[in-house]
Amino acid sequence: MGKVVARKETGRLFFDFRYLGKRCREQTALPDTPANRKKLEKILERIEAEITLGTFDYGKYFPQSDRVHEFGLLQAGFAVTKTPQFKDFAELWLEEKRMEWRETHSRTVRLTLDKYLLPEFGRQEVSAITKADVLAFRSTLGKVSGQKGKTLSATRINHIMTPLRMILNEAADRFEFTSPYLNIKSLKVPKTDVEPFTLQEVVQILGAVREDFRPYYQVRFFTGMRTAEIDGLQWKYVDFERRQILIRETWVGGKLDYTKNDGSQREIEMSEPVYQALLEQRKRTGSGQFVFGTREGTPYEYRNISNRVWYPLLRHLGLRERRPYQSRHTAATLWLAAGENPEWIARQMGHTTTEMLFRVYSRYVPNLTRRDGSAFNNLIKANLQG
Repeated sequence: MGKVVARKETGRLFFDFRYLGKRCREQTALPDTPANRKKLEKILERIEAEITLGTFDYGKYFPQSDRVHEFGLLQAGFAVTKTPQFKDFAELWLEEKRMEWRETHSRTVRLTLDKYLLPEFGRQEVSAITKADVLAFRSTLGKVSGQKGKTLSATRINHIMTPLRMILNEAADRFEFTSPYLNIKSLKVPKTDVEPFTLQEVVQILGAVREDFRPYYQVRFFTGMRTAEIDGLQWKYVDFERRQILIRETWVGGKLDYTKNDGSQREIEMSEPVYQALLEQRKRTGSGQFVFGTREGTPYEYRNISNRVWYPLLRHLGLRERRPYQSRHTAATLWLAAGENPEWIARQMGHTTTEMLFRVYSRYVPNLTRRDGSAFNNLIKANLQG
């Protein structure tokens, strides 16, 4: 039996009924009021009566619907070309995409399919999924509990919806139907500010951290390396003669992988503190493959190090808790404070242009004049000595 339902995103009413074995959802422009519900329920009673009598004309009630043509063919006795079920096409699509993606990204999409998309759409034909289905699914995601019992963030929901959009658009292109994802925009994500440490806080941290971890955090704070980059750093990519760190591989998911993107392949200039930290670290792990790692020669497990070293240290020093990734933002803001050239900073960070630099760190940008890293070197040396 059909029903009249209000869409939570808009408050507008829509019909939800079945016809010729297919679920139909047709939107109206009417807001959810008792009078409008009563009006639409009477229309729905007529629709269901005509369906029972065999006189229902879909186009008469919903002339603008994308399904008028489909039901017209069925009523005329023509076979409507079947499209694969979502689960079958999604598996094919994922297999084809594996060649383009990093393994870690493929695993992430695989998890999204298994946890969210296949349970919802798996048995539906791709061409039978409607825009209303997509929006209703997104609405349910807003009620799902994520980590620590909180509802999923707009960013997380967008990440779940992205493979759904790609699958439906690809299916629509191959089987020549209109994608139901047409004109569905991503949820707005609130802008979040970076939370870099001040130079004084960095000095505090480096002065109090365990001696065996001091080089690790000194390199993190003064190079802007991503976690996967520093964890995957190998001695063959440390050039002491030219005083450069070559970013060529990362450690992701327990194995070496390509960098985040082509732009992340870069050479980071060693400031004096970084050079000295790496010289010190070479005494500990110089005979192994990885610069920073365990006694067994494997890279650090960053969650373990964060929980065992990083967060306890911040609590001990009375500093506000921030993720270790903020060390990357700290390097950028210290370079800016030193007056380094923005193009030089962008190259050190692995950005192809300065656009992100100014967008993310705009409030930290003073009058920039330097271009070679020496100003930053002088700033650090002045604060670390003595």
